[in-house]
Amino acid sequence: MTLGEYIKKYYDDSNTWFQDEVTKQWHFERIQNILDLKEYLSGKHAILNRPNEQYNGKPYRTRKIVLQLAKTLLNFETSFLLKNPVTLISEDKNTLEVFKEVYSKARYNSIDFKILDKLVKYGETYEYVYIDENGNITSRIIPAEDSYPVFDETGNMIAFIEFYIVDGISYYIVYTDNEVIKYTDDTGELHITGRFKNISGLPIQYKTINELDSCKGRSSLEDYISIIDSLEDLISKYHDGLYKFISGVPVLRGTSLITKDGKGTIDPSVTGFLLQIDDSADFQIVQNKMDSASFKALYDILMAQLLNISQTPAITMNSVEISNLSETSIRMMYSLASVKARLNEDALVDGFIQRWDKIRKLLALQGIQITGDISCTFEYDIPLNAAETISNITTLKQNGLISLETALSRTPYIYDVATEMQKIKSDTMGSSVASE
Repeated sequence: MTLGEYIKKYYDDSNTWFQDEVTKQWHFERIQNILDLKEYLSGKHAILNRPNEQYNGKPYRTRKIVLQLAKTLLNFETSFLLKNPVTLISEDKNTLEVFKEVYSKARYNSIDFKILDKLVKYGETYEYVYIDENGNITSRIIPAEDSYPVFDETGNMIAFIEFYIVDGISYYIVYTDNEVIKYTDDTGELHITGRFKNISGLPIQYKTINELDSCKGRSSLEDYISIIDSLEDLISKYHDGLYKFISGVPVLRGTSLITKDGKGTIDPSVTGFLLQIDDSADFQIVQNKMDSASFKALYDILMAQLLNISQTPAITMNSVEISNLSETSIRMMYSLASVKARLNEDALVDGFIQRWDKIRKLLALQGIQITGDISCTFEYDIPLNAAETISNITTLKQNGLISLETALSRTPYIYDVATEMQKIKSDTMGSSVASE
């Protein structure tokens, strides 16, 4: 289905079809979910809705302890995959050099990190590739809450709408295959403020796996909220219980020594006193016993499940102590994190392939022709025993079991193998000339 057929079928060829499109229930639910996630990350948790109480006849402000564990988990998920920059690879030297130059000028390593950050937080984000005023190819990240992709019946994107409101004024940017048109209603009526030729095509959608809807992503955060809410509720209520019940209740058993006129009572304002009671009576301070063991057990269970579900190694949250572990043991501890990173890697590469095609198209418009294929590799942020790794690589290389390129690709200090190979060749040629 083309965009024209879509507009005719659902909006009767209306010129302002995009105004009705952004109000569809599917968009409303998707955007509202993203906004809810943004509010949660900003600190608006369910525990803040806990009501205050009455204690000893006076108002008591209950504790509302907010744990920002979600940010820590999401930051780890992002940094684990992209702490080390993405390495471009290509068998064609010219293609690789051209793409490296484009990436360097646009600071794509920073853009990639921001894309993954939004991806794990909200499940989806969008990128528009264009040529800036300086003639450089770069990208703009479109916030997920302002993004309204238009799909046909097969799930292919046929248009894209960027919609946001500032000071009560609506702004629309409608992307089609050939044009980018800007609208606003700042004068009270909707009108066009700009029309541009779209030379790079529609924005790129980055999305995670969603079992219920393949047209949108699902945030990792949605799996953590209920467990973190339980942790916050447990800690807050235990804190209140400790405050309320740590002071004991005086209990006197036997004959009271207080007379009818009140003599024998203890002045509550004094800090110390002597109590004389009948030899058959008993006096003690009764305190509520706080079950700290069950609190710790429940807390540990919740934290363990949170780490399991988020696939975060316990060592990164200081939940375990280690010493003198081999590289194999460390990799086993990070195995679940690697599984999740692999899924995020696939989501990024799906978008990168579209980006590379758009960059290739824009380069052709600038008169730069490249024919080689481009790909990339990721280096996960897994702690390594560098000395052990280098020793093993050196042994394999000396015995002729691996090539220099493979040895460099496995070295923990080298991320750009192609560039390093060129430097080694240059150094070797320089040494040969000097020796002659």
